[in-house]
Amino acid sequence: MTASRRASGTVALLLAGALLLDGCAEAPRRSAPLPLPSAPPVPRPRSLYPPPPDILAIPDAVPHAEPRSKFGNPPFYDVLGRRYYVLGSALGYDERGVASWYGPTFHGENTAMGETYDMYAMTAAHKTLPLPCYVRVTNLRNGLSVVVRINDRGPFVANRLIDLSYTAAAKLDMLRDGTAFVEVQALVPGVPAAEPLTRASESPPPALFVQVGAFANEDNAWRLYARLRAAGFANAFVLARPENARLFRVRLGPLSDVEQYDALVARLAKVGITDARLALN
Repeated sequence: MTASRRASGTVALLLAGALLLDGCAEAPRRSAPLPLPSAPPVPRPRSLYPPPPDILAIPDAVPHAEPRSKFGNPPFYDVLGRRYYVLGSALGYDERGVASWYGPTFHGENTAMGETYDMYAMTAAHKTLPLPCYVRVTNLRNGLSVVVRINDRGPFVANRLIDLSYTAAAKLDMLRDGTAFVEVQALVPGVPAAEPLTRASESPPPALFVQVGAFANEDNAWRLYARLRAAGFANAFVLARPENARLFRVRLGPLSDVEQYDALVARLAKVGITDARLALN
């Protein structure tokens, strides 16, 4: 599951371009069949394809209680040699990472739940959150935020956290770049939601880093730092927060864009570090 371009008053024009370039832009989204229990086919509505007149005016998804889907929720499944464990609940889920989006190639196809994928709806795909559930997705660069319903599995491209519908990506202003640094927070009906990450539009975007480890023992943090420097990671450093002086974080950065993040994560994997994550400030 992967990416394409941007939104504003030129959404219709961009959509036309996306339709032409669709095979090139989105080919990596599902590089292997998804081995989940087969859901019954859903008839494709004739009205599915015409785009709404104002995509940015489409309302967010509204969280409400829904039964766990019979499809798309195995205890675990394997894709491209990796095993994913489906969470029992979305409660407390709050992660930062890279969002991508998927559109015309999959428009009208079945989701992992067996529903028809509508690129103009406020939906998304996630590898491990239970289906269905609701999340708030915040673009960490511009502060824009949307609420989407998770009804599909993916993305299975390296270092991607969530795959958004075309409309959700448009409302986050990430269509042009195709990817964005985001925070994904679960919204569980009846449970108070965490405060979204918001900032004034004139404020500078937050600094973003790759966090490689966090240690209560300072010596362990400096040992990892030395290992990183020896491996050629010149931008490694150890951060001790004043409010939590016992926790020493080892980080790389700051990051300039998603491409740099991908490159750093790939280099870390080559030296045996596979649990790096995106961190703010």
